[in-house]
Amino acid sequence: MTTILVTGGTGTLGRHVVELLRADGHEVRVLSRHARPYAVDLREGGTGLDAALTGVDTVVHCASSPRGGDERAARNLIGAARRAGVGHLVYISIVGVDRVPLGYYRSKLAVERLVEESGLGWTVLRTTQFHDLVLAVLRAAARLPVLPAPAGVRDQPVEVTEVAARLAELAAGAPAGRVPDMGGPEVRTFPELARAYLRASGRRRPVVSVPLAGKAYRGFRAGGHLAPERAVGKVTFEEFLARRAIS
Repeated sequence: MTTILVTGGTGTLGRHVVELLRADGHEVRVLSRHARPYAVDLREGGTGLDAALTGVDTVVHCASSPRGGDERAARNLIGAARRAGVGHLVYISIVGVDRVPLGYYRSKLAVERLVEESGLGWTVLRTTQFHDLVLAVLRAAARLPVLPAPAGVRDQPVEVTEVAARLAELAAGAPAGRVPDMGGPEVRTFPELARAYLRASGRRRPVVSVPLAGKAYRGFRAGGHLAPERAVGKVTFEEFLARRAIS
C-alpha cells in the first residue's frame, strides 16, 4: 500500500476520496487549510507543505476555489512534490474547460497544463458538474418568487461518490495521462432539473427560462460542458435528491 496525500481532503469530493483510500488500506494524509497536522494554505506553500509531502508516493489534488489562486496553489504543490520525489500527481478537472470561456474554467485548464508539464507522473480526470453543485444553484435560485433557469442550457450532473471512486482507483494505479471524461447518466435541461428540485423540496415556484449574455453562456448553450458520449455515471438527479434531506 502507498502513502497518498489528498489536497482538499475535507471538501465535497476529497473527503470521499480519503474514506475510500483508507478503506483500501492506504496511508492517507489530508491537506487543507484547517486540517491538522497538515493545515496548509496551498496558495502560500512553505515548510508545512514540504513536511506534508515527505514520504508521499501519490498526490490527489482536489483543492480548488472559484475565488482564484488555483494556479499559484498548483505551482507550490508541484514544486514541493518534485522536492519530495512524489511519483504520481492525480488532478480532478471539469469537462469543457477548453471549450467554455469561463474564468474558473480557464484557471482549471491552466492547472491541467501545469500538471502535464510538471515532470511528475500525472493523471487528469475531467468530470461534469456534481449533483451537489446543481442543488446549491437551484436552492439559491428558489429563494426568489420565481425560479429562473438559464434558457437553452442543459446539464449532466454526476454523483460525487462515483467520481471519488474513480479518483481512488486512478490514485492506486500508475500515471495514465489524460483519462476518458466522466459524465452523469443523463443530459437534462435546467428547467427539468429545477422542477425535479421543486418536487423533492415540496416548494411551488414558476420556473422561468431567462436568456443570458456573454461568451461563457454561449459556450454552455452549445453544450461545451457536456460529455454525452461518456455518460458513465449511474445515479440520476432524482435519485440523488431522494437520498438527501432537501429544503
